[in-house]
Amino acid sequence: MAKLKPILGSFFNAGFLPNAPGTWGSFFALFPIYFVGLYSPWYGMVLLAILFSYITVWVSEECEKEWGGDPSPLVMDEFAGQAVTFIAIPFSGILSQDLLLLLVGFIFFRFFDIQKPLGVNKLQEIPGGWGILVDDLLAGVYALICMQGLLYILDII
Repeated sequence: MAKLKPILGSFFNAGFLPNAPGTWGSFFALFPIYFVGLYSPWYGMVLLAILFSYITVWVSEECEKEWGGDPSPLVMDEFAGQAVTFIAIPFSGILSQDLLLLLVGFIFFRFFDIQKPLGVNKLQEIPGGWGILVDDLLAGVYALICMQGLLYILDII
């Protein structure tokens, strides 16, 4: 089981891709997010965020043993935060429109995850896997607020 945790935490070694592992993790998260967003109501995305959150906390201790504190190869926290970004975001099933939504949500999430404004950075001090996870969840909440605001302004929802 100990060998499985780093594999899951890095999303099958995607966290080892060059330059920006968090960005790669956020990108790969878009695939299950889109599938769930297309075929389930808003609570499907909530369940997906909970699943990714659980996996993050479950694997984090083993990943930190192997790679050090808040390790960059651990990208499952990006999956959880990115899923929060898309709670109640309506996918149409029209790929060109949905790709634009995915891109905008991805950019919002990465902005808040990298910049860590409004208390996001402080959350990393929480001990254990929770500190690794919670800052990404809050970044996802900020990105969700931006997404909902943008969709409201554009009169899409």
